[in-house]
Amino acid sequence: MYNMAGKGDFMQSLKQLYKIGHGPSSSHTMGPDKACHYILKKYPQAKKVEVILFGSLALTGKGHLTDKIIYETLKDKNVSIKFDCLSQTKHPNTMWFNLYDDNDKFFKRVVIYSIGGGSIVVENDRKRKEKEYYNFASFDEIKKYCNDNKISLSEFVYRFDCKDIKSYLNKVYKTMETTILNGLHKDGELPGNLHVLRKASRLFLQSKSDESDDERKVRLVSAFAFASSEENASGAIVVTSPTCGACGVLPAVLFYLKEKKKISKEKIIDALAVAGIIGNVIKQNAAISGAFAGCQSEIGSACSMAAAAIAYLNDLNIEEIEYAAEIALEHHLGLTCDPVNGLVQIPCIERNAVAAIRALDAVSLASLLSGTRKVSFDTVVKTMYETGKDLNQNYKETSVGGLAKNYNFYQ
Repeated sequence: MYNMAGKGDFMQSLKQLYKIGHGPSSSHTMGPDKACHYILKKYPQAKKVEVILFGSLALTGKGHLTDKIIYETLKDKNVSIKFDCLSQTKHPNTMWFNLYDDNDKFFKRVVIYSIGGGSIVVENDRKRKEKEYYNFASFDEIKKYCNDNKISLSEFVYRFDCKDIKSYLNKVYKTMETTILNGLHKDGELPGNLHVLRKASRLFLQSKSDESDDERKVRLVSAFAFASSEENASGAIVVTSPTCGACGVLPAVLFYLKEKKKISKEKIIDALAVAGIIGNVIKQNAAISGAFAGCQSEIGSACSMAAAAIAYLNDLNIEEIEYAAEIALEHHLGLTCDPVNGLVQIPCIERNAVAAIRALDAVSLASLLSGTRKVSFDTVVKTMYETGKDLNQNYKETSVGGLAKNYNFYQ
């Protein structure tokens, strides 16, 4: 069975967490693109396709370029798109594909859910379920296995994931670096009517002679997070980590630490594996979709993943890694997703930088207070899931509440 929040019986490969593709949204751009490719492959006889978008996809689809990616992917078909903002569906990111033959006769309706991170679930298509590589459902189970077998979290990944996972993670990190470097060298406005200026290059270059080490850290980490997030907002290639909207957090801290501490590429890849396990546990037991659980599931998850990676790079033990990940996620609980005008720009870009800095702080706190922890990572993940279910729908990537509602375009 497959839970509509994105939960299966056990965890899938990290390839299903770290996806490489175009921004600005994993659930609103990558997911619909994947759904369209499914339709093309499964029903090549369809000549006309009527796509109906519901919930968050309908409310923020234009800002997230959902309609653009659908038209581009189904360009050889006769395509129409409808935005249904009122009907209630099983999942907030629901798509109907009504298919017609060459005589304009309806023959099939395919219901597809975009569940976050670029993953989709096709209703009544059990054959399409992704392979589960990890026979584990919680961090406690993973930690026990690692301790019993005296292996690290990265070794755990290489033992259970697919054979080429290490080479894939190399490709993932290379893409993260490329995205940051591209973003650092661009200026001007981002697409859309908010007229948001790119700030990554300004942050990167704006050093001061009396700048302290802490100020330099904040500026550089922020610059790297802005660079990745601004590339995402412009529709460039990014890595879901775990989503497009949160794609600046983990790459920023990895890139910063690699440069500052001269950490080897191999250890950076291991840290990426450790972060992936944290993301997988969240995806398995809660959600990484802002439309399902608010931004706590995107930025909160990214901050938690980044904290785990940093802790690993600082040679902390598995208990301390868990503590860092737990702190990072716990203090994002209840975070709302209210993108202004449906664009992944305000408050999303700044939020990536703030979360990256918070991840570094979470690790410092965990190392100082090691042994005093009272809350497990699994408990916080469960709490995040319950909080997401209770969160008002206005704050789940609908742009009808919060900052999206109160923002004044002329302020």
